[in-house]
Amino acid sequence: MSTIARLDTRLLRVPLTRPWAADVTAVRVIATHVVRSDGAEGWGLSWTPQIGAEAVHALLAHDIGRAAVGRSAVPGAEWQALWEHLHEAGGGGITTIALAGLDLALWDAEARASDLPVSLLLGRRRDSVRAYGSGVNLHYSQEELVAQVQRWVDAGFPAVKIKVGRAALAEDVARVAAVREVLGPGRELMIDANQRWDLERATRAVQALAPFRPAWIEEPLRAEDLAGHAELARRIDVPIALGENLHTVHRFGEFLRAGAAQIVQPNIVRVGGITPFLRIAALAEEHGAALHPHLLPELSGQLALTLSGNVAEPWAEDVEDAGFGELGVLADPSPVAITDGRLTELPHHGLGMRFADAAAVRKRFPIR
Repeated sequence: MSTIARLDTRLLRVPLTRPWAADVTAVRVIATHVVRSDGAEGWGLSWTPQIGAEAVHALLAHDIGRAAVGRSAVPGAEWQALWEHLHEAGGGGITTIALAGLDLALWDAEARASDLPVSLLLGRRRDSVRAYGSGVNLHYSQEELVAQVQRWVDAGFPAVKIKVGRAALAEDVARVAAVREVLGPGRELMIDANQRWDLERATRAVQALAPFRPAWIEEPLRAEDLAGHAELARRIDVPIALGENLHTVHRFGEFLRAGAAQIVQPNIVRVGGITPFLRIAALAEEHGAALHPHLLPELSGQLALTLSGNVAEPWAEDVEDAGFGELGVLADPSPVAITDGRLTELPHHGLGMRFADAAAVRKRFPIR
Protein backbone atom coordinates (compact mmCIF):
# COMPACT_ATOMS: atom_id res chain seq x y z
CA MET A 1 0.00 0.00 0.00
CA SER A 2 1.38 3.39 -0.94
CA THR A 3 1.59 6.04 1.77
CA ILE A 4 1.91 9.81 1.82
CA ALA A 5 5.61 10.63 1.73
CA ARG A 6 5.50 14.42 1.41
CA LEU A 7 3.07 17.33 1.16
CA ASP A 8 4.26 20.66 -0.25
CA THR A 9 2.23 23.87 -0.29
CA ARG A 10 2.51 27.42 -1.62
CA LEU A 11 0.27 30.43 -1.32
CA LEU A 12 -0.64 32.36 -4.48
CA ARG A 13 -2.44 35.65 -5.01
CA VAL A 14 -4.38 35.64 -8.28
CA PRO A 15 -5.69 39.03 -9.50
CA LEU A 16 -9.16 39.05 -11.02
CA THR A 17 -9.67 40.50 -14.48
CA ARG A 18 -13.14 41.64 -13.40
CA PRO A 19 -13.15 42.69 -9.69
CA TRP A 20 -15.94 41.22 -7.56
CA ALA A 21 -16.15 44.45 -5.54
CA ALA A 22 -14.06 47.55 -4.99
CA ASP A 23 -12.02 45.68 -2.37
CA VAL A 24 -12.12 42.21 -3.99
CA THR A 25 -9.60 42.43 -6.78
CA ALA A 26 -7.88 39.06 -6.28
CA VAL A 27 -8.44 35.57 -4.90
CA ARG A 28 -6.08 33.35 -2.94
CA VAL A 29 -5.06 29.82 -3.85
CA ILE A 30 -2.98 27.39 -1.82
CA ALA A 31 -1.43 25.08 -4.40
CA THR A 32 -0.64 21.61 -3.03
CA HIS A 33 1.68 18.85 -4.22
CA VAL A 34 1.71 15.36 -2.73
CA VAL A 35 4.35 12.67 -3.27
CA ARG A 36 3.45 9.06 -2.52
CA SER A 37 5.83 6.36 -1.28
CA ASP A 38 5.59 4.66 -4.70
CA GLY A 39 6.77 7.85 -6.41
CA ALA A 40 3.41 8.90 -7.81
CA GLU A 41 2.67 12.63 -7.57
CA GLY A 42 -0.53 14.63 -7.40
CA TRP A 43 -1.49 18.29 -7.43
CA GLY A 44 -4.46 19.96 -5.74
CA LEU A 45 -5.59 23.21 -4.26
CA SER A 46 -7.31 25.00 -1.45
CA TRP A 47 -9.05 28.26 -2.28
CA THR A 48 -10.57 31.23 -0.50
CA PRO A 49 -11.31 34.54 -2.20
CA GLN A 50 -10.32 36.92 0.60
CA ILE A 51 -10.38 35.66 4.16
CA GLY A 52 -8.29 32.98 5.82
CA ALA A 53 -5.80 32.01 3.12
CA GLU A 54 -2.80 32.37 5.42
CA ALA A 55 -4.55 30.28 8.09
CA VAL A 56 -5.41 27.59 5.54
CA HIS A 57 -1.81 27.56 4.37
CA ALA A 58 -0.56 27.20 7.94
CA LEU A 59 -2.94 24.30 8.66
CA LEU A 60 -1.75 22.49 5.54
CA ALA A 61 1.93 23.16 6.10
CA HIS A 62 1.93 22.26 9.78
CA ASP A 63 -1.00 20.33 11.18
CA ILE A 64 -2.17 18.43 8.09
CA GLY A 65 1.26 17.87 6.60
CA ARG A 66 2.69 16.48 9.85
CA ALA A 67 -0.35 14.30 10.52
CA ALA A 68 -0.64 12.99 6.96
CA VAL A 69 2.89 11.74 6.28
CA GLY A 70 3.02 7.97 6.65
CA ARG A 71 -0.74 7.50 6.31
CA SER A 72 -2.43 5.68 3.45
CA ALA A 73 -2.37 7.54 0.14
CA VAL A 74 -5.57 5.86 -1.04
CA PRO A 75 -8.00 8.71 -1.77
CA GLY A 76 -10.51 9.11 1.03
CA ALA A 77 -8.98 6.44 3.27
CA GLU A 78 -7.71 8.89 5.89
CA TRP A 79 -10.10 11.81 5.36
CA GLN A 80 -12.29 11.13 8.39
CA ALA A 81 -9.34 10.52 10.71
CA LEU A 82 -7.65 13.75 9.60
CA TRP A 83 -10.93 15.69 9.98
CA GLU A 84 -11.23 14.36 13.53
CA HIS A 85 -7.59 15.31 14.15
CA LEU A 86 -8.30 18.90 13.06
CA HIS A 87 -11.67 19.18 14.80
CA GLU A 88 -10.21 21.08 17.75
CA ALA A 89 -9.76 23.99 15.30
CA GLY A 90 -13.36 23.68 14.05
CA GLY A 91 -15.49 21.12 12.29
CA GLY A 92 -15.72 23.12 9.09
CA GLY A 93 -14.59 26.29 7.40
CA ILE A 94 -10.84 26.79 7.47
CA THR A 95 -10.29 23.17 8.49
CA THR A 96 -12.28 21.63 5.63
CA ILE A 97 -10.93 24.15 3.12
CA ALA A 98 -7.44 23.07 4.15
CA LEU A 99 -8.28 19.36 4.00
CA ALA A 100 -9.36 19.83 0.39
CA GLY A 101 -5.79 20.65 -0.56
CA LEU A 102 -4.63 17.18 0.48
CA ASP A 103 -7.74 15.31 -0.66
CA LEU A 104 -7.67 16.77 -4.17
CA ALA A 105 -3.95 16.07 -4.54
CA LEU A 106 -4.48 12.43 -3.50
CA TRP A 107 -7.29 11.93 -6.03
CA ASP A 108 -5.11 13.60 -8.66
CA ALA A 109 -2.20 11.28 -7.86
CA GLU A 110 -4.41 8.19 -8.02
CA ALA A 111 -5.84 9.16 -11.40
CA ARG A 112 -2.45 10.16 -12.83
CA ALA A 113 -0.99 6.83 -11.70
CA SER A 114 -3.74 5.13 -13.73
CA ASP A 115 -3.28 7.49 -16.75
CA LEU A 116 -6.88 8.65 -16.33
CA PRO A 117 -8.76 11.85 -15.66
CA VAL A 118 -10.44 11.86 -12.27
CA SER A 119 -13.88 11.76 -13.88
CA LEU A 120 -13.15 8.35 -15.42
CA LEU A 121 -11.61 7.10 -12.19
CA LEU A 122 -14.86 8.02 -10.41
CA GLY A 123 -17.13 6.84 -13.23
CA ARG A 124 -18.09 9.47 -15.77
CA ARG A 125 -21.83 9.37 -16.56
CA ARG A 126 -22.09 11.97 -19.33
CA ASP A 127 -19.89 13.59 -21.97
CA SER A 128 -20.99 17.13 -21.21
CA VAL A 129 -22.88 19.13 -18.62
CA ARG A 130 -24.93 22.28 -19.02
CA ALA A 131 -23.33 25.52 -17.82
CA TYR A 132 -24.74 28.88 -16.77
CA GLY A 133 -23.19 32.32 -16.89
CA SER A 134 -22.64 33.80 -13.44
CA GLY A 135 -21.29 37.08 -12.19
CA VAL A 136 -20.50 38.96 -9.01
CA ASN A 137 -22.46 41.94 -10.24
CA LEU A 138 -24.57 43.57 -7.52
CA HIS A 139 -22.31 46.61 -7.73
CA TYR A 140 -22.83 46.90 -11.50
CA SER A 141 -25.14 49.59 -12.83
CA GLN A 142 -28.26 48.25 -14.51
CA GLU A 143 -26.70 49.07 -17.89
CA GLU A 144 -23.53 47.13 -17.03
CA LEU A 145 -25.60 44.20 -15.78
CA VAL A 146 -27.72 44.06 -18.93
CA ALA A 147 -24.58 44.20 -21.06
CA GLN A 148 -23.10 41.28 -19.13
CA VAL A 149 -26.25 39.22 -19.58
CA GLN A 150 -26.22 40.01 -23.29
CA ARG A 151 -22.64 38.67 -23.47
CA TRP A 152 -23.83 35.40 -21.94
CA VAL A 153 -26.75 35.20 -24.36
CA ASP A 154 -24.41 35.85 -27.29
CA ALA A 155 -22.10 33.11 -26.00
CA GLY A 156 -24.95 30.61 -26.05
CA PHE A 157 -25.55 30.10 -22.33
CA PRO A 158 -29.03 28.66 -21.69
CA ALA A 159 -29.20 30.20 -18.20
CA VAL A 160 -27.66 33.02 -16.16
CA LYS A 161 -27.38 33.92 -12.50
CA ILE A 162 -27.35 37.47 -11.17
CA LYS A 163 -27.07 39.01 -7.72
CA VAL A 164 -29.97 40.64 -5.92
CA GLY A 165 -30.15 42.44 -2.59
CA ARG A 166 -29.93 46.15 -3.45
CA ALA A 167 -30.97 48.60 -0.74
CA ALA A 168 -34.39 49.16 -2.31
CA LEU A 169 -36.49 46.22 -3.43
CA ALA A 170 -37.72 48.31 -6.38
CA GLU A 171 -34.14 48.33 -7.72
CA ASP A 172 -34.00 44.54 -7.64
CA VAL A 173 -37.33 44.31 -9.41
CA ALA A 174 -36.21 46.71 -12.15
CA ARG A 175 -32.90 44.93 -12.63
CA VAL A 176 -34.44 41.46 -12.75
CA ALA A 177 -37.12 42.69 -15.16
CA ALA A 178 -34.42 44.10 -17.46
CA VAL A 179 -32.47 40.85 -17.35
CA ARG A 180 -35.57 38.76 -18.07
CA GLU A 181 -36.25 40.95 -21.10
CA VAL A 182 -32.79 40.21 -22.48
CA LEU A 183 -33.11 36.49 -21.75
CA GLY A 184 -36.56 36.11 -23.25
CA PRO A 185 -38.82 33.21 -22.28
CA GLY A 186 -36.52 30.38 -23.34
CA ARG A 187 -33.56 30.86 -20.99
CA GLU A 188 -33.44 30.21 -17.28
CA LEU A 189 -32.74 32.89 -14.68
CA MET A 190 -31.28 32.23 -11.23
CA ILE A 191 -31.06 34.90 -8.54
CA ASP A 192 -28.61 35.02 -5.63
CA ALA A 193 -29.09 37.19 -2.54
CA ASN A 194 -25.77 36.21 -0.91
CA GLN A 195 -27.31 36.13 2.60
CA ARG A 196 -28.44 39.78 2.49
CA TRP A 197 -32.04 39.40 3.74
CA ASP A 198 -33.86 38.49 6.91
CA LEU A 199 -36.95 36.28 6.79
CA GLU A 200 -39.53 39.03 6.30
CA ARG A 201 -37.49 40.87 3.66
CA ALA A 202 -36.82 37.60 1.84
CA THR A 203 -40.51 36.75 1.81
CA ARG A 204 -41.43 40.12 0.29
CA ALA A 205 -38.55 40.10 -2.17
CA VAL A 206 -39.15 36.60 -3.52
CA GLN A 207 -42.86 37.29 -3.91
CA ALA A 208 -42.03 40.48 -5.86
CA LEU A 209 -39.49 38.68 -8.09
CA ALA A 210 -41.51 35.50 -8.65
CA PRO A 211 -43.31 36.86 -11.78
CA PHE A 212 -39.92 36.82 -13.57
CA ARG A 213 -39.79 33.03 -13.11
CA PRO A 214 -36.51 32.53 -11.24
CA ALA A 215 -35.34 28.93 -11.28
CA TRP A 216 -34.11 29.37 -7.72
CA ILE A 217 -33.35 31.91 -5.01
CA GLU A 218 -29.86 31.35 -3.64
CA GLU A 219 -28.82 32.03 -0.05
CA PRO A 220 -31.71 34.39 0.78
CA LEU A 221 -30.81 34.32 4.52
CA ARG A 222 -27.69 33.89 6.59
CA ALA A 223 -26.24 30.54 5.64
CA GLU A 224 -26.41 29.25 9.23
CA ASP A 225 -30.13 30.05 9.64
CA LEU A 226 -31.63 26.58 9.41
CA ALA A 227 -34.99 27.48 10.99
CA GLY A 228 -35.33 30.61 8.84
CA HIS A 229 -34.73 28.76 5.58
CA ALA A 230 -37.19 26.04 6.58
CA GLU A 231 -39.86 28.66 7.31
CA LEU A 232 -39.11 30.57 4.10
CA ALA A 233 -39.50 27.35 2.11
CA ARG A 234 -43.02 27.06 3.52
CA ARG A 235 -43.86 30.63 2.48
CA ILE A 236 -42.61 30.73 -1.12
CA ASP A 237 -42.91 28.65 -4.28
CA VAL A 238 -39.47 29.48 -5.70
CA PRO A 239 -36.96 26.70 -4.86
CA ILE A 240 -34.29 27.61 -2.32
CA ALA A 241 -30.68 26.87 -3.25
CA LEU A 242 -27.83 26.96 -0.73
CA GLY A 243 -24.70 25.18 0.31
CA GLU A 244 -21.68 27.22 -0.72
CA ASN A 245 -21.29 28.19 2.95
CA LEU A 246 -22.14 24.82 4.47
CA HIS A 247 -18.95 22.94 5.17
CA THR A 248 -19.79 19.40 6.30
CA VAL A 249 -22.04 16.54 5.29
CA HIS A 250 -23.62 16.90 8.73
CA ARG A 251 -24.84 20.42 8.00
CA PHE A 252 -26.14 19.43 4.59
CA GLY A 253 -28.04 16.62 6.25
CA GLU A 254 -29.66 18.99 8.74
CA PHE A 255 -30.86 21.37 6.02
CA LEU A 256 -32.16 18.56 3.82
CA ARG A 257 -34.02 16.84 6.64
CA ALA A 258 -35.65 20.15 7.61
CA GLY A 259 -36.83 20.84 4.05
CA ALA A 260 -34.82 24.07 4.12
CA ALA A 261 -33.33 23.59 0.64
CA GLN A 262 -34.56 22.00 -2.54
CA ILE A 263 -31.23 22.56 -4.30
CA VAL A 264 -27.79 22.12 -2.73
CA GLN A 265 -24.59 23.70 -4.02
CA PRO A 266 -21.56 22.29 -2.24
CA ASN A 267 -18.28 24.00 -3.01
CA ILE A 268 -15.87 21.10 -3.51
CA VAL A 269 -13.02 22.94 -1.80
CA ARG A 270 -15.03 24.33 1.11
CA VAL A 271 -16.49 20.93 2.04
CA GLY A 272 -13.05 19.32 2.12
CA GLY A 273 -12.53 17.86 -1.33
CA ILE A 274 -13.91 15.09 -3.51
CA THR A 275 -14.28 12.56 -0.69
CA PRO A 276 -16.94 14.48 1.31
CA PHE A 277 -18.46 15.91 -1.89
CA LEU A 278 -19.39 12.38 -2.97
CA ARG A 279 -21.08 11.77 0.39
CA ILE A 280 -23.05 15.01 0.06
CA ALA A 281 -24.11 14.06 -3.47
CA ALA A 282 -25.44 10.73 -2.23
CA LEU A 283 -27.27 12.45 0.62
CA ALA A 284 -28.88 14.98 -1.72
CA GLU A 285 -30.12 12.22 -3.99
CA GLU A 286 -31.50 10.33 -1.01
CA HIS A 287 -33.57 13.41 -0.09
CA GLY A 288 -34.67 14.17 -3.66
CA ALA A 289 -32.70 17.43 -3.83
CA ALA A 290 -30.96 18.66 -6.96
CA LEU A 291 -27.21 19.21 -6.67
CA HIS A 292 -25.28 21.79 -8.67
CA PRO A 293 -21.63 22.30 -7.61
CA HIS A 294 -20.60 25.83 -6.66
CA LEU A 295 -18.01 27.83 -8.64
CA LEU A 296 -14.59 26.60 -9.85
CA PRO A 297 -15.77 25.07 -13.16
CA GLU A 298 -12.38 23.51 -13.96
CA LEU A 299 -12.89 21.37 -10.86
CA SER A 300 -16.65 21.24 -10.28
CA GLY A 301 -17.39 20.65 -13.96
CA GLN A 302 -15.35 17.45 -13.87
CA LEU A 303 -17.27 16.25 -10.82
CA ALA A 304 -20.61 17.23 -12.38
CA LEU A 305 -19.87 14.79 -15.21
CA THR A 306 -19.88 11.97 -12.64
CA LEU A 307 -23.17 12.82 -10.88
CA SER A 308 -26.18 10.58 -11.45
CA GLY A 309 -28.54 13.37 -12.48
CA ASN A 310 -31.47 11.29 -11.21
CA VAL A 311 -33.06 14.35 -9.57
CA ALA A 312 -31.94 16.97 -12.10
CA GLU A 313 -29.16 17.31 -14.65
CA PRO A 314 -26.38 19.21 -12.87
CA TRP A 315 -25.31 22.72 -13.81
CA ALA A 316 -21.72 23.96 -13.89
CA GLU A 317 -21.26 27.59 -12.81
CA ASP A 318 -19.01 29.75 -14.99
CA VAL A 319 -18.24 33.11 -13.38
CA GLU A 320 -17.28 35.61 -16.06
CA ASP A 321 -13.52 36.08 -16.42
CA ALA A 322 -12.74 34.12 -13.26
CA GLY A 323 -11.63 30.67 -14.43
CA PHE A 324 -8.07 29.73 -13.50
CA GLY A 325 -7.33 28.99 -17.14
CA GLU A 326 -8.64 32.39 -18.21
CA LEU A 327 -6.59 34.05 -15.47
CA GLY A 328 -3.44 32.38 -16.75
CA VAL A 329 -2.26 30.63 -13.59
CA LEU A 330 -2.36 26.98 -14.71
CA ALA A 331 0.82 25.30 -15.85
CA ASP A 332 -1.10 23.26 -18.44
CA PRO A 333 -4.11 24.00 -20.65
CA SER A 334 -7.44 24.08 -18.84
CA PRO A 335 -8.91 20.59 -18.32
CA VAL A 336 -12.36 21.77 -19.44
CA ALA A 337 -13.94 23.89 -22.14
CA ILE A 338 -17.30 25.69 -22.13
CA THR A 339 -18.90 26.24 -25.53
CA ASP A 340 -22.50 27.13 -26.33
CA GLY A 341 -23.50 26.60 -22.73
CA ARG A 342 -22.05 23.08 -22.34
CA LEU A 343 -18.96 22.08 -20.38
CA THR A 344 -16.80 19.27 -21.73
CA GLU A 345 -13.48 17.83 -20.65
CA LEU A 346 -10.32 18.28 -22.67
CA PRO A 347 -7.59 15.60 -22.71
CA HIS A 348 -5.74 15.50 -19.40
CA HIS A 349 -4.67 13.22 -16.58
CA GLY A 350 -5.78 13.54 -12.97
CA LEU A 351 -7.53 16.82 -12.32
CA GLY A 352 -5.35 18.64 -14.85
CA MET A 353 -4.98 21.60 -12.49
CA ARG A 354 -1.31 22.09 -11.76
CA PHE A 355 -0.59 25.70 -10.99
CA ALA A 356 2.30 27.50 -12.65
CA ASP A 357 5.66 27.13 -10.93
CA ALA A 358 6.27 29.15 -7.80
CA ALA A 359 8.82 31.55 -9.28
CA ALA A 360 6.65 32.43 -12.27
CA VAL A 361 3.53 32.93 -10.18
CA ARG A 362 5.36 35.02 -7.57
CA LYS A 363 6.77 37.22 -10.32
CA ARG A 364 3.40 37.72 -12.01
CA PHE A 365 1.19 37.79 -8.89
CA PRO A 366 3.13 38.77 -5.74
CA ILE A 367 1.24 38.43 -2.47
CA ARG A 368 0.45 41.79 -0.96
